[in-house]
Amino acid sequence: MARKSAPADAGRTTVKDVAARAGVSPATVSRVLLENYPVAAATRTRVLRAMRELDYVVNAQARALSGSSAKNVAFLADDITGAFYAYIARGVMHQAKDEGRLCIVCNTDGDWDQIVRFIDLMRQQAADAVILVGGARENEAHEQRLIHYAHALARSGSRLVLVGRPPLSDPTAPATVVEYDNEGGAYAVTGHLLAAGHRRIAFLGQVPGLVTSSQRVAGFHKAHRAMGVDPDPGLIVPGDHSRVFGHRATRRLLDSGARFTAVVAATDVVAAGALQALREAGKQVPGDVAVVGYDDIPLAADLFPALTTVHVPQEELGRAAVRLALSRGENAGPQHLMLGTHVVVRDSAPPPGHTPVRPIAP
Repeated sequence: MARKSAPADAGRTTVKDVAARAGVSPATVSRVLLENYPVAAATRTRVLRAMRELDYVVNAQARALSGSSAKNVAFLADDITGAFYAYIARGVMHQAKDEGRLCIVCNTDGDWDQIVRFIDLMRQQAADAVILVGGARENEAHEQRLIHYAHALARSGSRLVLVGRPPLSDPTAPATVVEYDNEGGAYAVTGHLLAAGHRRIAFLGQVPGLVTSSQRVAGFHKAHRAMGVDPDPGLIVPGDHSRVFGHRATRRLLDSGARFTAVVAATDVVAAGALQALREAGKQVPGDVAVVGYDDIPLAADLFPALTTVHVPQEELGRAAVRLALSRGENAGPQHLMLGTHVVVRDSAPPPGHTPVRPIAP
């Protein structure tokens, strides 16, 4: 006698569950979903309310009477035009191709409503993985929504993957985490400047509430503590991660008469703006002011002088995200991978002893 296998939708909310909650027949629920037969407005409202209350998600393949898997992964980023995100996206797309999947890309602009709509769409499409990159905020409401969606995606056979973001606060949430040593990179590049004799070091681009920024500032402080140096709070400049900010912040420091001999820019793009402002002010880099960045995007090597920065393995972040998400076992718990970072030394901040440290004139 043939053994009965467990139903594929075991543990998931079904059409029958929705029908029971709404007080209608399963056929009526199907008519609402397929929109192929007139349904009274009041009845439709009850069905839709029941779907929301039960967190029911439509399986797009079942709707299309297709037994095949969607075989796709989704990539969500705040700004895919930025080189940092673009290279992670390339890693995701290359690995997805190697795994026989298509990659769907969404630019969210940091809009949580857009993120939620896209995740819901991917649940309907039964995507193999939904990869959310960067932009993590120290926000409890956002954290709880991500925990909810980690469980919701798992129920639909998908997987939430966090890239360049810390693990969720709920260790039972079924999410894959691929991050890099953000704090360690900032510690190393700040230590590079301190070892060269710099003691008045500015940090440009502290973004309150942004996890990436908080980790980099923490590494900056940790390096100072290790050397027994107290950083000047007035040299830690809040702002965004744009070239415009880097330029304006550096000009403000110079115009204010602040004393500093080095700049740690939160990103390479911020460093590009700082280099421009120093050049306009007639300052020599690294003779008067050393400058370092973070990320090691292709722009870094093309700046003048070539930028010393922290290398982040961007493409490998994307590839690892896909590999881990697709290789998980049926009962796999949270997966967590930490990739290393390292300092790439170029002309904007040479090794200790290469150039003397000259205090910048007020």
